[in-house]
Amino acid sequence: MVARLLFVLALLAGLSGPASAQDREVPYWATIRASELNMRVGPSADYKIAWVYRRPGLPVKVIRVMEGWRLIEDPAGDKGWVVARLLSPDRGAIVTGEGSASMRDGPSAAAGLKWQVEPGVNGLLGECESGWCEITIGNRKGWIEQPRLWGAGEP
Repeated sequence: MVARLLFVLALLAGLSGPASAQDREVPYWATIRASELNMRVGPSADYKIAWVYRRPGLPVKVIRVMEGWRLIEDPAGDKGWVVARLLSPDRGAIVTGEGSASMRDGPSAAAGLKWQVEPGVNGLLGECESGWCEITIGNRKGWIEQPRLWGAGEP
């Protein structure tokens, strides 16, 4: 009897693992997965569309979770609800600030200059260290100062 009870408890623990793994503590970073994503004023397809994103890879901050919907904040500070399955857990970043940002071949201002990246360009975020973050934009990869990247650091 005890062995059967332990087996059932182990089975239930195994089944609850994947469900709890999908629950993430908010806020967290995500990126837009879809080529077109509707931001709504509420967490349902019945709510009015406030904005349509046509920019896969754009970083967003998830600030609330409700069933299959996520309340997000975009780089401009706009907030609204989107369908969760159209977001990716991949980390992305967008260049912010005035003027171009220097993309270097290492995490240092002394590292070689590779490219100048204009504000508004987004890419896939890699590791961050010493105030610099590795970012891949198309087929170009390099390091940009973290303060110039929205989507890097803590959400």
